[in-house]
Amino acid sequence: MARITTPLCLLLFLLFIHNSFQQPLSNVDLGALQTIKNSLTDLPGSDFFSTWDFSSTDPCNTFSGIICSLDDNVTPPLLRIDTLTLGTGLADSPGLTGSLTPSLSNLDALTQLILYSGIASGPIPSELGNLKNLRVISLTNNRLSGPIPTTLATLPNLHTLDLSGNQLSGSIPAGLAGLTELRVLILASNSLSGELPDVTTQLLHLDLKQNNFSGRLPSLPSSLRYFSVSQNQMWGPLDALDPLSELVYLDLSMNQFNGSIPESLFHYRLSSMLLQRNNLSGGIPRAVSVDVTSYGEGSVVDLSHNFLSGELSSVLAGVESVFLNNNHLMGIVPEDYARSVYEGNMKTLYLQHNFFSGFPLDSGLSLPDSVSLCLSYNCMVPPVGLTACPASAGDQLWRPAYQCSVYNNGTTVEGEP
Repeated sequence: MARITTPLCLLLFLLFIHNSFQQPLSNVDLGALQTIKNSLTDLPGSDFFSTWDFSSTDPCNTFSGIICSLDDNVTPPLLRIDTLTLGTGLADSPGLTGSLTPSLSNLDALTQLILYSGIASGPIPSELGNLKNLRVISLTNNRLSGPIPTTLATLPNLHTLDLSGNQLSGSIPAGLAGLTELRVLILASNSLSGELPDVTTQLLHLDLKQNNFSGRLPSLPSSLRYFSVSQNQMWGPLDALDPLSELVYLDLSMNQFNGSIPESLFHYRLSSMLLQRNNLSGGIPRAVSVDVTSYGEGSVVDLSHNFLSGELSSVLAGVESVFLNNNHLMGIVPEDYARSVYEGNMKTLYLQHNFFSGFPLDSGLSLPDSVSLCLSYNCMVPPVGLTACPASAGDQLWRPAYQCSVYNNGTTVEGEP
């Protein structure tokens, strides 16, 4: 008789222990999975559900997108589904079609529900509000329609809600922006409307771009680091932004905001401040200190297509990409900008379609190849070799003198032939 070696004995023992103590999946959860598979199907080219074989005795280890945890509060202990991820999320996968079934609410141990990009349609089941353990709901880039269920505002543990890239309509449910645990709210690229509710929770990330929201900015928490309401129908002043000292990314572009830009936004040194295509007026404040501090690699400030006026200060000379074009700015561009451009620290400086009367030159120096500088259609002739403009800047190199006299106290256009 062959002798069994010690390593083999250990392996057999571990297999025996594993099989002896392996717990079954709750029948309630198993039934919910069957309903989910009946309501959602793979699009051609997707094979997500290929592993969902209900003859398997161990769905927690064989079904794609399933993570289970042991519920030892029942006798005997059972496995419950903790995380459900529908779809692969791979770039070459077309995703799923069908609809979300209300039977999802039977997975009452669920903490994370994720639906990757596809063409799933229909409403978001209001029954999701019964899943009080949910911390993450991410149902992105599908064709989900109808309102956001008001029941989601009753989820006490919800940390992240991402419903972006769908066809949702209606307003943001009352109470949703006040959930005490909510930190990330992303509703971008839908058809939501109405005024924004005041945010009373300690949100970190709020993305509402590409909707139909209107009205003034709501009250916002000081904890906010990312805020976007770009491409809506918002209006009014920017006063609500004044106390947001943690803000890193701000995008209010393509609305109808008016009034001046809060000086505090320039003090915060945001990595991205995108306020283009509004009705903002007033001037750009002076630099906080004499030294021009870098805003960091990849930093962008876009204040273009507004009604900003007055002379340009050095406050933005440390930004990598600056867009001030299509305003009413005037005077000589500060040397700090020229120095930053010559040294290649500022990669883009668009000043076209203003009333600038001069740009400081440093004889013998040329612009780095990586730099784009546009000075056309100002109250000066752009220096030869110092202009790299987009096609939208037009063919006119300088303004007519009669336009410049209004903004430069009757002086003629500098360098005009």
